[in-house]
Parts: sequence; C-alpha cells; structure tokens
Amino acid sequence: MWKLKFAEGGSPWLRTVNNHVGRQFWEFDPESGSPEQKMEIQKARQNFSNNRFEKKHSADLLMRFQFERESPVAKFLPQVKVKDAEDITEEMVTNTLRRAINFHSTIQAHDGHWPGDYGGPMFLIPGLVITLCITGAINAVLSEEHKKEMCRYLYNHQNRDGGWGLHIECPSTMFGSVLSYVTLRLLGEEANDGQGAMERGRNWILSHGSATAITSWGKMWLSVLGTFEWSGNNPLPPEIWLLPYMLPIHPGRMWCHCRMVYLPMSYLYGKRFVGPITPTVLSLRKELYNVPYHEIDWNEARNLCAKEDLYYPHPLAQDILWAILHKFVEPVLMHWPGKKLRERALSTAMEHIHYEDENTRYICIGPVNKVLNMLCCWVEDPNSEAFMLHLPRIYDYLWLAEDGMKMQGYNGSQLWDTAFAVQAIMSTNLVEEYGLTLKKAHMYIKNTQVLEDCPGDLSFWYRHISKGAWPFSTADHGWPISDCTSEGLKVALLLSKLPSETVGEPLEVTRLYDAVNVILSLQNADGGLATYELTRSYPWMELINPAETFGDIVIDYPYVECTSAAIQALTSFRKLYPGHRQQEIDICIKKAVNFIERIQASDGSWYGSWAVCFTYATWFGVKGLVAAGKNFENCSSIRKACNFLLSKQLASGGWGESYLSCQNKVYSNLEGNRSHIVNTGWAMLALIDAGQAKRDLTPLHRAARYLINSQMENGDFPQEEIMGVFNRNCMITYAAYRNIFPIWALGEYCTRVLQAS
Repeated sequence: MWKLKFAEGGSPWLRTVNNHVGRQFWEFDPESGSPEQKMEIQKARQNFSNNRFEKKHSADLLMRFQFERESPVAKFLPQVKVKDAEDITEEMVTNTLRRAINFHSTIQAHDGHWPGDYGGPMFLIPGLVITLCITGAINAVLSEEHKKEMCRYLYNHQNRDGGWGLHIECPSTMFGSVLSYVTLRLLGEEANDGQGAMERGRNWILSHGSATAITSWGKMWLSVLGTFEWSGNNPLPPEIWLLPYMLPIHPGRMWCHCRMVYLPMSYLYGKRFVGPITPTVLSLRKELYNVPYHEIDWNEARNLCAKEDLYYPHPLAQDILWAILHKFVEPVLMHWPGKKLRERALSTAMEHIHYEDENTRYICIGPVNKVLNMLCCWVEDPNSEAFMLHLPRIYDYLWLAEDGMKMQGYNGSQLWDTAFAVQAIMSTNLVEEYGLTLKKAHMYIKNTQVLEDCPGDLSFWYRHISKGAWPFSTADHGWPISDCTSEGLKVALLLSKLPSETVGEPLEVTRLYDAVNVILSLQNADGGLATYELTRSYPWMELINPAETFGDIVIDYPYVECTSAAIQALTSFRKLYPGHRQQEIDICIKKAVNFIERIQASDGSWYGSWAVCFTYATWFGVKGLVAAGKNFENCSSIRKACNFLLSKQLASGGWGESYLSCQNKVYSNLEGNRSHIVNTGWAMLALIDAGQAKRDLTPLHRAARYLINSQMENGDFPQEEIMGVFNRNCMITYAAYRNIFPIWALGEYCTRVLQAS
C-alpha cells in the first residue's frame, strides 16, 4: 500500500538546508495495509473512474484515508444544516467552524505544513517519462506500482472523444493527446491496450492533423525522443545567452519560469540531441502520423499547430524571425567557424543549468525545467554527479490520489497553503482551541524562510535577492516570490501577537526586516509587484512568445494579487514597527494603491492571474485597498468592486466561476450556474472587508448559508472544479482551498458580522 511521508531524506544524493522540512513524497510498501484498507482505496479508485467524465477532479482521498488512520478527528460534532427560512445563529457558525478546523487540523503534517494535490496540467508526466526512458533510468526510478498509477491517471483523464486536454478539465488538444499517448506507450502499454482507449487516442490524433500539428513544446519533446525531426522545430538558439544584457530580448530579462524552461531547451536544440532509437520509438513514428515518417515535410511542420491548441497564435513578425534563423543563421552555427560560437553558447547554457540545480537542491523552479535540466546533465555526462543528484528529487513532484499518480506543477504549495490556513484559523474566535495546530504551522513558517542570497554575483546569474523571502513551497526549493514573502510576513506578524507558550517563539526581528527588504526591492516603477523579480523588459516581448498554448509568459508582469499582498504585509508591519524604514514603506504603499486602482476594470473587477479568476483578484484588490486605509465611503474602486461581486451572486447564495474566465478574460459562470465554495469564500471575504454588513446583510447571510450547508459529514468540504491557473490558459489544483476559504469566510462572518451586529 502507498504511504505519504514527510520531512524525510532517505538518499545520500539528497541535499537540504533545513533537514527536509516540507518535503512530501509517496512510497509503496507491498507489506502494509489491511484488506479493509485496500478495499477502501479500491472503492475510491473505482468510484472516480466510474464518474470521471462528470467529476474530473480527484478529492485527494488517499491522503485523507491515511490521516484518518493516523490522526482521526478526536470528537465528531453534529452536522449543521440551515433551512432557507431559518436565521443563522452564532452557534451554528461556531459549530461549523469547529467541525471544519477539527478536520483540517488532522490533515496537517507533523512538520507543520498542509500537504495536498498540486496537479492539473497533463503535459508534465510526459516530459518525465520521456527523460527517464532516454537516460535508461526509468526502471531504477519508477517501480511497477509507479507505472501502474501513472497509467491509471492518464486513462482516467482521457476525454470521451479519445483525446487528452492541456489540463484535467480541458477539451482535447494535440499537445495533451500526443504526449499522453506517447507516455502510455513508453510506460509499457501496447497500441491496442486500454480496452480501446489507446486506439481512440490514436484516432483523435490522426483525425486532427497528426503529431505534426503539435505545439512547439510538444515538437521539442518528440524530437529528443526521436519521433520528430529537429528540422521541424523553430530555432531555439543558445547563442541568445551570449547577447549583451542591455538588449531587451536578453533571456536574463525574461520571466524566470520562461527563461528557465527555454534555457535547457536551447541546449538540447543547439546539440540537436536525440535519444536512443528503440523499437517503441520506431513504432511511434508510424502510429503518430498520417503519412510515412520519411515523407513528412518538416519545414512545413515548423509552423503547424492544431486549432484546438492555438491560444496564442504566432504574429507574422515571429514567423519571419524563425524563418531567417532557420534558413540562414542555423546553417552557419552548425558548421565551422560558426560552430565555435555554438560550443561557447552551449557551455554558457550548462553553467546556468548547474547554477539553477545547485541552488534549488536539484528540485529546480518547476517540473518542466526539472526534467529538462536532468536530461541536459545526462547529455553532458551520463555518469555525472549532477544527474545522480537529480534522480531522488523526482519523487518530490509526484502525487498520488484516487485518480492515479500525477506530476505536480511545483514540488507542492506548502508555504502558500500554510500561510492561508493560519490566517483562516485566526479569523475565527477559536484560536485558543487550536494552539497546537498554529504552533506547528508557526514552526513551518519559521523553518521555510530563505536565510541567504544565492552565492556569487547575482547579476551574472540574473537572480534577485532572496535573503528574508519566503518561497511558494519549501526552503530547499528556495526561489523567492513577492506574494509568498508577503503572506509569510503577515502570518509571522499575526502569530507574534499570540502568547509564545501557545504558538511558539516569534520570528526574530531581523528576519522580519529582511522580509520587508525583499518586498520593497520588488516594487516596479509603476507601483506594482511581479512574482519572483522586477519586471525587466517590455510587454512587446510577447511578440516572440513561441508557446502557442500559453499567454503572457515572456516577462514577469506586475499583478494585483502580488501588489495587494505587499500592501497588506507592509501595513501590518508598519503598525508593529513604525520606526523601521517608515518613509520607504509609506511611499511603497501609496504607489501600490495607485497601481491597484489604475488597473481595475471598468465593471469594478480585477483579472486574476493565479486563480479563477475575477472573484479571486477582486478579493485581493479590495483587501489591499482596505489595508491601505480605503473604504466603501471614500473609495470608488471599492464601491465598484462591491457592485461587481453582488451582481454575480447566484440564486443559491454562492458564487461559481469557471476556468473559462481566465482563458477568455470574461466572467463566466460554472455550467448550470452552480456555486463553488472557494469562489464563494473569496467573494464573502471581499464584501466583509468592504463593510457590506453596514449596508445590507442579506448577501452575506445567503452566502454563509450556502457554505454551512456544503460542509460534509466529517467536517471536510467537497472538492469541486479546479481553481488555480497560470499563464492564462492552464489550470492547476489547490487542494487545500476547499478547506481554507470556507473556514476563513465563515470565521470573518462570525466575528465581524454576527458578533458585531
């Protein structure tokens, strides 16, 4: 049976800065588990499979089953249900909150974080499996149980039409379909396996233009595997890393996720690397195309992309650029004397790859560059220490649920979820009852702050300062992020107000100062804050965005979420430490407020870039403005935001926003106008902050009734549609949101609405 483990190493090849705090990974033990426990898991798997087209999101049940065995809820309180005509009492809400926090406390890891599924994208496992097959490490890294669960996941998320989407709720795309099909074949499935599923997948691919119409990222993966020719790729010259930094197109000026993906891609392209041509690879050359492999027009294939995948079509200027590079520049660089420049560029690329690997303890910033960097290390030297150091970190990205084993979009969302969970619990009037839960979370917050900048000349490596920052996941990952730093600082300040015998010793003041320094350093001239770094180039750089599937990926844009979080953290800090850098903090807050007001849409909403979507960002917009001293009476932005949210409330009393809002940038309800507990939580929190209780309590009462009645018998809340997003078009799971935001919204409702009235 599978077991989820926390804060453990287990391999001499693992490096850590804090004894692996926050690390979470699944391990299979064939001897563990009773027949009843195995039957429970099998029933959950079967139930998901039977209902997979109606409910595409797993409920993270395997983790919940484990916690239920190891730390069951101590006391079950009776479930609360509120009738339509019934008034909500403080006792009802308090009982609901106790039930919710009782449950949520039981799924906290012993190191203080809340584990959970951070999957969703369908293009992550393929890169891993392709890399492991090429390097010959697949059987050493993935047991037969790993492979079985990965196959289960891919079959479970195949759409009715036979294809696979970009993410688990997405209609079929060529990118998702080809890579998922190839992955199943590499995992040992035959072309006619899966009770017809493989044949349906192949038919979808061939009937939609074949693998020649896959996106550029897909072309790259197929090329290294040997099922696509490099001449069918648009150029990714590593020489771009040799350009002067003063040029706006220098990769050091790009968003770090973008440059860290295209860095190893450019290395592989520059070498035209192709893995071993195995019988499976030769078979795939026949299975994926409508014409014989040797007859494919690879030059034409360079710019082919299936209409189902085309979120960001290439501008004409980009096509001209690729044609020039392909026809005139690349031939020079592939032969002497131009090849000397290519060799220098490849060497520079590998230097940057090694720097990224070493400074993330071989976790890397994300799953795509993780496996690409690993492949590059193997290509450079198959027997290298660097490659060996990569292997045990693969497990940090794998997550198991009843739908199978997936690769996550990060090595988890540990810090982010823990910071939100603390704020949710502290919004209630039940803090003293959950001191142990808060103490463990406080320990995690303190253990996860980044204590040092990366070594060397940061400007040479294009890195921002990180000392004092908080990362999204773990200290071993270590990349500093503006909103994670802000949320970490907010929580550290909140917990410092509570007795140390309850929640532990507060964070040292110097470490609070370091966090403030990071936040101040990340403000752009326009007042907004981006994610990891300052915005280093211009929006017109999107003209060279080669990824047809994703939008706004080339530079690190400022966001309402990051900017609002910074305002909240700095205003909280200013109240407790008014003498520290007061003028700089005041100016930063003022500029940030102006930015938030300036980017508000005419309908009163803000567009959400990191969750779904307008409800999420509008919560941040309102919360930031209120933290800075604005209110409904003196701020038209807050009034417009309230009107927007109230106009979207549904007949059920809740809010329910579809991921299509992110994709189309237009507010879209869920199918059937269903409510969603997470959207409802965000909307409630924004309205409560904006003083809705002073004007009309009815919308808040209706929303609270919906949340209370949504709670499950054991105190948990149901997993509904996917709620996270990145790059406009790809959705990602935040499994803890289903618990955090109902608790937070009902906590604020109890203390600031019911008790206040």
